[in-house]
Amino acid sequence: MKEKPILGFWQIWNMSFGFLGIQFGFALQNGNASRILMTFGADVHQLSWFWLVAPITGMIIQPIVGHLSDKTWCRLGRRRPYFLVGALLTSLALILMPNAPHLASIIAPMFIGGGLLMIMDASINISMEPFRALVADKLPEKQHTLGFSVQTMLIGIGAIVGSWLPYILGNWLGVSKNASANGLVPDNVTYSFYVGAFVLLSTILWTVFSTSELPPEQLKQDDQKERKGKFIIPQIMVKLLLVQFFSWFALFSMWVYTTPAVALRFYGTTDANSLIFQKAGDWVGILFGIYNGVSAIIALMLPVVVKRFSKKATHALALSIGGLSLLSFLVFTDPYMLIIPMVGIGIAWGSILAMPYAMLASSIPPNRMGVYMGLFNMSITIPQIVSGILSGLILKYFFADNPILCLVMAGVSMILGAVSALFIKERQAA
Repeated sequence: MKEKPILGFWQIWNMSFGFLGIQFGFALQNGNASRILMTFGADVHQLSWFWLVAPITGMIIQPIVGHLSDKTWCRLGRRRPYFLVGALLTSLALILMPNAPHLASIIAPMFIGGGLLMIMDASINISMEPFRALVADKLPEKQHTLGFSVQTMLIGIGAIVGSWLPYILGNWLGVSKNASANGLVPDNVTYSFYVGAFVLLSTILWTVFSTSELPPEQLKQDDQKERKGKFIIPQIMVKLLLVQFFSWFALFSMWVYTTPAVALRFYGTTDANSLIFQKAGDWVGILFGIYNGVSAIIALMLPVVVKRFSKKATHALALSIGGLSLLSFLVFTDPYMLIIPMVGIGIAWGSILAMPYAMLASSIPPNRMGVYMGLFNMSITIPQIVSGILSGLILKYFFADNPILCLVMAGVSMILGAVSALFIKERQAA
């Protein structure tokens, strides 16, 4: 059997570079969707329901795109056509999202915004799933940790800029931080989404034109795990499900409730149209950029740590640090001190983006890499759906409308994910 060639760092960088743009757009969504929807009139208890569109579309689209990309072959290869289509659609949604009030005639802006959020998530998922599969397609098993770590580093870089851009435009470059009227999105946020559309499209084009793909014939030769067409779920995938559930339940709660939690606890407001609420939203963008920046640095360290310990031990430690960091939101009274827990969350995020895929990739048949990665995405989407359905009710009936307690709940969940990781039995690389 012909071995896959060892690739250099910059070859791995090029094949993953589009992920920088995807995460740039995703970070803009994560840091600003809640305040945009609240600006359009959504109540804090409704936020998790709007955010449900992301995991639901991901759960439906990623396995379909994975299966189709496994079977596709054209001049651009089998993964790259999906990168390109997803990039075009996501860029369009990024441009339209902050302009929802201008599109509204009969339907309320918050529902148009929710619809565009769904389109954006669907489009991001079209591009995202094949990127995971491409790394596993092209790299030999001993480079899987490095490949997914480089992806994580690029994700971190894109997310830093995406998260910080509204703050940079509003505070350093003189773009207005105020909306011209209630119910409209501030200019610094709107222009950030425009920049995000450009960055996402251009970085994916870089990957499309700088990276070749292995032909189907070679992938078939490399496939030693095909079992006469039988579809078999690897045991490690099953064991990772619980870890993923607790990890992504926590992340979803953090993304949805950090802005209202920080605005209420540290700035004393729940009025989404007030200037002080927008100030809190800009600061949350900075905080999100910090944890993404830390994840980019951590990504470079993961291969070294894994060699000394193991993938599951590394992941368990990172999740523990992230969980304790979320719990520490109860301790701090100064919003600027929240930089400290964001460092710990960044350590967990870096591991979440790399370690589960590195553990899984070597157990998947190469000819079905796309569909398996798409199905594994359900371990990401299902906990987010559960959180989206339940967290608003928990906030209202158990947490007395205090969103900071949703972050505490997220911390407990992430620690449970760390404990679950210790029960995984890893497959040793050859």
